[in-house]
Amino acid sequence: MTDRRSPNRAAWRGHLARAVGAITLAALAACGPATLPPGDQVPDASEDQNRSVHRLNVALDRALVGPASDGFGDAIPQPVRRGVSNFASNLSQPGYVLNNLLQLRLEDAARNTLRFAVNSTIGLGGLLDPASDMGLDAEETDFGETMHVYGFPEGDYVVLPVLGPSTTRDTVGMVVDFALNPLRHVAQPPESHYITAARIAGRLNTRHEFAGSVEGVLYESEDSYLQMRSLYLQNRRYELRGDTADGYFDPYIDPYAEGDAADDAVAAADPMADPYYDPYSDPYFDPYAQ
Repeated sequence: MTDRRSPNRAAWRGHLARAVGAITLAALAACGPATLPPGDQVPDASEDQNRSVHRLNVALDRALVGPASDGFGDAIPQPVRRGVSNFASNLSQPGYVLNNLLQLRLEDAARNTLRFAVNSTIGLGGLLDPASDMGLDAEETDFGETMHVYGFPEGDYVVLPVLGPSTTRDTVGMVVDFALNPLRHVAQPPESHYITAARIAGRLNTRHEFAGSVEGVLYESEDSYLQMRSLYLQNRRYELRGDTADGYFDPYIDPYAEGDAADDAVAAADPMADPYYDPYSDPYFDPYAQ
């Protein structure tokens, strides 16, 4: 009997070989990671088009994504939603491992591999997250970061339909991550449909958990396009820089985290709750805004 998955596996190996070849050539031409633009430099050559897509995304959020996430959050108990989010997050681990290897970050690859193994077994397929309790936090990465490591420049800021803010480099990275994702070439229907549903449910849960922050940016900002652009670029550059810097707000911090991360989550939801909050320290404040 013919293995119906063998063509997919052969195609995956071909994609991987081409990706590794491209990275190798880039490594020969580059001396190290790409230089990150300063925080106040925003290459936005297609701003008019980006604003049009942004308006479309805001309309979709108002009419569909927001109400769907509210309904999902109200109908599904929090422990169940957390389990679905854990499962969806666990599905990303093989992609992290692949990019860790391409970046030659072997320690991170080993950590993500062990995390995936623990959560996929003891964690009941990823519904639970015992790995975090063991100190095995995810070392998140993507092919956009892999390209950054090998010297590919950031490119222009772009806004993608439905997916939202990105850059030229990160957009290419998304496409490559999708093509090379090991689970995409292993899972077959109906399992692949379950994986897609889990990812969508995880996104809805994230939208529900951060409803206040998301709606504050999209619907209460004087110019939500500029606010989203600033938030995305500064947070993305902070992630790629890999160091500790003050003044960067991460709207996607885990609301279930403990310790300092939990305090950051509270401050993100309600900055005035922080006794050290300075209303004039906002890095996005425009003194010329009318």
